[in-house]
Parts: sequence; C-alpha cells; structure tokens
Amino acid sequence: MTLQEIIADIHALREDLEAYERKYGVLSETFYESYSNGEEPEDDAWVLDWSDWAGAYKIWLRRQEQYQQTMWELRKQSKTLMNVIEKTARHESIPVSS
Repeated sequence: MTLQEIIADIHALREDLEAYERKYGVLSETFYESYSNGEEPEDDAWVLDWSDWAGAYKIWLRRQEQYQQTMWELRKQSKTLMNVIEKTARHESIPVSS
C-alpha cells in the first residue's frame, strides 16, 4: 500500500461515514463507541447499515493510524514537512509499512 492509496481510502471512507452520520444523526465516533459496547439497533432494517458503518469506521481508524505513522517516518527521514510535500506533490509512490 502507498501513501496515496491511504489518503484515497481516508477520503472515500470519510464520505461513507458522513452519509451514515447524516442518516442516523450522530457522529461515527459516538456511534462506534456504543456499537463496540454491544448496542444494537431495535429496527432490523438497520442491522446491515450498522455493521457496514462500524466496519468502515474501523478501517478509517486504521488508515488514519497508517497515515500518521508514515508521515512520522517520512518527516524523520526528511527533517521537514516541505521535503515530504515535494515528494507527494510529484506523486512519487511512497510505500507504507504495515
């Protein structure tokens, strides 16, 4: 996976999360905390949505972690954010460690 793929995933997942947030009227962080504590919808029609929402949020969290770790490593190597931006602006493929 590359940094560019992580950023693309973050944006796509953010769109999915925002759609659920608008539909159900709570932010994903609030929803996920309750869902993780075992809360389930009373309406059976929502079960699939809630499962997909929780999955999308979990992946979004992982991608955020991967992004932060990669940026930390790149800044450690490059010393400045400008050096990192120069690489990303040129669309250099920047591999990400798992």
